[in-house]
Amino acid sequence: MSKLAITQRRSRNGSDQRQRDTLRSLGLRRIGHRVEHEDTPQIRGMIAKIAHLVEVSEDDRG
Repeated sequence: MSKLAITQRRSRNGSDQRQRDTLRSLGLRRIGHRVEHEDTPQIRGMIAKIAHLVEVSEDDRG
């Protein structure tokens, strides 16, 4: 299964509480912070909710 590298690119300021909770659930804490997760439907759904705040790249090494 491939991995997704998720990087926070925009501030969470001005986001609603659910979007802030989603960022925290993914493990993102600040602009420029990068985390890796397995490519699952649940993670894809979380990314879709905060797509305007993050940048996603795929890594097929995993």
